[in-house]
Amino acid sequence: MAGAEEMNKYRSPLVSRYTSKEMSYNFSDKKKFITWRKLWIFLAKAEKALGLPITDAQIAEMESHAEDIDFAMAAEEERKLRHDVMAHVHTFAHCCPTAAPIIHLGATSCYVGDNTDLIALRDGFNILLPKLARVIDRLANFAEEYADLPTLGFTHFQPAQLTTVGKRACLWLQDLVMDVRNLERARDNLRFRGVKGTTGTQASFLQLFQGDRDKVEELDKMVTEMAGFKKAYLVTGQTYSRKVDINCMSTLASLGASVHKICTDIRLLANLKEIEEPFEKEQIGSSAMPYKRNPMRAERCCSLARHLIALMADPLQTASVQWLERTLDDSANRRISLPESFLTADIILSTLQNITEGLVVYPKVIERHIRHELPFMATENIIMAIVKAGGNRQECHEKIRVLSQEAAAVVKQEGGDNDLLARIQRDPYFAPILGQLDALLDPKTFIGRAPQQVKKFLAEEVRPLLEPYKANMDVKVELVL
Repeated sequence: MAGAEEMNKYRSPLVSRYTSKEMSYNFSDKKKFITWRKLWIFLAKAEKALGLPITDAQIAEMESHAEDIDFAMAAEEERKLRHDVMAHVHTFAHCCPTAAPIIHLGATSCYVGDNTDLIALRDGFNILLPKLARVIDRLANFAEEYADLPTLGFTHFQPAQLTTVGKRACLWLQDLVMDVRNLERARDNLRFRGVKGTTGTQASFLQLFQGDRDKVEELDKMVTEMAGFKKAYLVTGQTYSRKVDINCMSTLASLGASVHKICTDIRLLANLKEIEEPFEKEQIGSSAMPYKRNPMRAERCCSLARHLIALMADPLQTASVQWLERTLDDSANRRISLPESFLTADIILSTLQNITEGLVVYPKVIERHIRHELPFMATENIIMAIVKAGGNRQECHEKIRVLSQEAAAVVKQEGGDNDLLARIQRDPYFAPILGQLDALLDPKTFIGRAPQQVKKFLAEEVRPLLEPYKANMDVKVELVL
């Protein structure tokens, strides 16, 4: 709970209300500045290994102070210098007097800034992927359980042919499976900026190593490996290409689109009273209407998903206006847009996990909706049965057309139930097939291969994808309401 003084300041709801501790920490100042110090240590170690006059004592001193950051001193230094990196160089040097001369040796600000951003992006994907996998696992279990439960399908949100509850869930799953692959690809395609100097030419390091190009290249490789990356970008300006941010945030925006579609479907089905998201025993749906059970979790997902999608405009604009080797008009924007994309995706997935762990299905309501529409859908089957019994297709078609119009009038004009079946049963013309009507109107005969599609899709596309995430599959979420 924030103190009284904090209540006088704006706090981002993404941090104060929604996001997880691990994602919040991933973009925190503490992690950022600790990572800066680790990068300075990596650089010093690699420079020493390649022959620069750096001592073990200097490196040991830096390592002993890697995490004890005097934030008050750093803030005061930045106030004076108007430069965040140099403020932290001075702060680090203050507690490492022996190592002070070699901290940040040959580097530009983007050595720590951009490389730290790339680490945060990589780690952010590693936080999101297990959460997405858990959502998929819960939905897969749901799809399996309801693989053969017939339900009314909709096109244009108008009644269409039947599908099954499980098959509909597989439509959601297919989008999320694509998102897993997209997030994995975006993470695995990330490279390190590495050790490139002020305009990406490595000139300062070439001077440090007295023109030895091989050592400069080895320095880049060593630091890249220390930071946990397999490759560095071979060419950069002062920064890594801002198209990298586009690639990362586009996968998150695409995830946002998937979640918005899923949760919109859940909201529509909640209105039909066919499916509900979890609802706590003492939860209040409305301050004025005590009977309401609003789908507030799904609504939250849709609300935040819109923000996630909208953030996609930032990296597109930023990449397009980077002049030559770089301009600084990317900085303030990226401080907001990059963290917010991951923070938003994080709470969306946590909320969706909560929803998918507690989805409630009401088969009787679903059955009632099917009964209202199925007689219309079964007319072709009835025609076929009459023809097999020796009747004329065109004659039967006209009989059913007239009866269907009469039944539709009862539904639309009188507010009654669909009585087409009763009209058919009363008409002597259909006497030859009356004994077949129950079988002709069995909902399971209208769902095609939906159950088999569910089984095959889960076995071939979903379950194998979840294998790498098995260790994190049982984690529960603490959802703030």
